[in-house]
Amino acid sequence: MAGEEIVTHPRCVEDPAEAGEQDFVVIALKSHSVPVILDRIDPLLGPDTAIVTALNGIPWWYFHASGPPHEGHHLDSVDPGGRQWAVFGPRRAIGCAPWPSCEVVEPGVVQHEFGDRMALGEPDGTSTARLQVLSEVFREAGLRAPAVRDIRAEIWVKLLGNLAFNPISALTGATLVGIAEDAELRRVVAAMMEEGRAVAAALHVRIAMRTEKRIDAAAEVGPHKTSLRQVLERGRPLEIDALVGSVAALGRLPGVATPTIDTVYALIRQRAREAAGA
Repeated sequence: MAGEEIVTHPRCVEDPAEAGEQDFVVIALKSHSVPVILDRIDPLLGPDTAIVTALNGIPWWYFHASGPPHEGHHLDSVDPGGRQWAVFGPRRAIGCAPWPSCEVVEPGVVQHEFGDRMALGEPDGTSTARLQVLSEVFREAGLRAPAVRDIRAEIWVKLLGNLAFNPISALTGATLVGIAEDAELRRVVAAMMEEGRAVAAALHVRIAMRTEKRIDAAAEVGPHKTSLRQVLERGRPLEIDALVGSVAALGRLPGVATPTIDTVYALIRQRAREAAGA
């Protein structure tokens, strides 16, 4: 609810080993932060522990149970050296497409601005007992968490927005609605989304939502700062490979050209380098 304030006191531990083995481990970090904490996550993993990838962008398990011709393919842009695939094992993965728009206004204070959908799905499209349990737990927490058959399609719908709006907002300083209402920026966003749709289609993923509707849906969030702009302002590393570079890399597999994505990717990488140097 708008204006509602929620204070909670979750059990937090500095050393994951203190928590012990878990039924589910929900990873909600930036994608580039996961490889450096793999060893710390290991004590949480029992023989049946599931890893829930509540991340933006293409997940490391994307080609697990995907079928030919790319079954088991590894994307170095999101999983350098294949470490997550090796340490977690793809059989643990449950996909998640997180839609809530939030902002960390200060340490320990998260401002929720829009959205409550957290779509969940098994990489192979089956309806498993663990998926149903997780969906129910999320729903009891107040989230819309449907167990979907095609989690990759859900990931792509979310990704189209992150692919375009995130780097453009970081480069221009504009908000979601500011980008959507600027005719020239909107054309760049649409071009990137259309290229992303072509890549998804070549990988046998159908995105039902039209590009213009996807842009309008982002605009409905209002004057929201994207996550990439937020971390840029805080001087932290930018999550650009999982959001932008991975789509360009996926396009190369079936030979789909992504000229607009490639251009924006080059620009945001340079912006990240400049920010890191500063």
